Amino acid sequence: MPAALTVDNVSKTFKVHQERANSLKQYLAARGRNRYEEFYALRDVSFEVPEGEAFGVIGHNGSGKSTLLKCMAGILRPNSGRIDVNKRMSALLELGAGFHPDLSGRDNVFLNAAILGMSRPEIAKRFDEIVEFSGLEQFIDTPVKAYSSGMYVRLAFAVAINVDPEMLLIDEILAVGDVTFQQKCMEKFVEFREEGRTLVLVTHDLGSVRNFCDRAVWLEHGSLVSEGAPTELVDQYTESMLADPSVKDLPDGARRGSGEIRVDRVDLLVDGERTFRVRTGDAVTFRLHFTATERVKNPVFSIRVASLGGALISAPCTRDVDEVPSYLEGSGVVDVTMPDVSLLPGPHVLHSEITGYGRQHVFDHIQNALRFDVLAGTSRETDGLVTLEPSWTIEGPGVGPIGQVPT
Repeated sequence: MPAALTVDNVSKTFKVHQERANSLKQYLAARGRNRYEEFYALRDVSFEVPEGEAFGVIGHNGSGKSTLLKCMAGILRPNSGRIDVNKRMSALLELGAGFHPDLSGRDNVFLNAAILGMSRPEIAKRFDEIVEFSGLEQFIDTPVKAYSSGMYVRLAFAVAINVDPEMLLIDEILAVGDVTFQQKCMEKFVEFREEGRTLVLVTHDLGSVRNFCDRAVWLEHGSLVSEGAPTELVDQYTESMLADPSVKDLPDGARRGSGEIRVDRVDLLVDGERTFRVRTGDAVTFRLHFTATERVKNPVFSIRVASLGGALISAPCTRDVDEVPSYLEGSGVVDVTMPDVSLLPGPHVLHSEITGYGRQHVFDHIQNALRFDVLAGTSRETDGLVTLEPSWTIEGPGVGPIGQVPT
C-alpha cells in the first residue's frame, strides 16, 4: 500500500529564553544577546501512514503531538528531517481561524473556504450542503460575532470538511461542541474512512483511538516511544501514565463514623499480588484490613465500586450473603473475591463502610478508599461500565462467512 504521509527523522526545536533584557543597559551588557536554550519539541520522529488508513497519535500534554500535527500541516517547518504528503490534505486544527466577526455566516463560508483552497464556483456548488451540515440555516445571514462558541465551531467544521480532502488531519479541537454534533462529526469521519480516505487523529480520547484507528503512535517528550495496533498501544500508554496511587493520608471529610472499628487499608489483589491495575475478566480480591478497639457486635462490611465519574456499579455487603459475625475485636481482614470481574476499561474507585446490623449506625465510612484502573482484557468491549458477556448469533439464508477481515 503506497504511503499517503511519510514522516522521516523529523526534529523541531524552539528557543526557550532564560533571561531577557528589560532595559537598554542590560541589552548592552549582554552585547545584544539574550540567553536561551534549545527545547526539542520533536526529536527524530519517523513513521508512515498508508493510503486509506485511520492513524492515531497519542501522548500526554507536552509530548509533541500538536507540534507534529502543525509540521504535517505545513504550519511549522522542521529543523531537520522531512515530511512527504502525497495526497490532497485538509487540516482541522484551529477551526474558524479565518472567520471575520463582523461578516455574516454566509460571507464567512465563502471567505474560509477560499482560504482552504476552494474556488468560488466550488464553494457555491457546495454551499447548501455546508449550511445543512452546520444546522445553522436560520442564522447564516447573522454576523458570526453573535454566534455561540458551539455555533462557531459547527460552521467552521462544516466548511473544512467540504474541501473534499483525500487526507484529513484532525486535532483535539473537535472535542468542542455538543454530543449530537460530535456524533455527526464522527459519522463524517467514518464515511471518509469507508471511502478509502486517509485520516490522522491527534487526541487524548483513547477510546476513539482504540475503536476508530487502524494503527497508532505514542509520543513522549518529543520522541516516538512505540508504534502498533491501537488496543495494545493504548494499554501500554495507560499503564505507563498511571502512577501507583499508594495509600496516603485521607483528606478531611473523606472519613466519618463513630470509630470503634475502622478500615486501616484496602488492597486490590490479583494472583495474591497487590496491584492498582486489573484487566476485564481477571479474578480479583478486595482486602479490607480492619482494627476494632473494642468488641463490636454484628458489624456489617460493605463496599461500593464506582466509576471515577461517580456512577455506582455495585454495592455488595456481608449482610446480603449472611456473612455477619456475632462480634469482632482486635485486627483482621475481610476479603471480597470476584472470580471474573466484568468491569470495562477505565478509572474506578472503591468506597468502604462498616455499620451495625441495621445499617443505620456507621462505625467507619471511607470515601475513595481505593483508586484503581481497569484495562482491556478478555472482553473487547470498550463502551459502558460492565460487560454482560453477550454471545451473538446471525442466521438467515443470505448470511455470508462470518469473522473475515474486510478487504
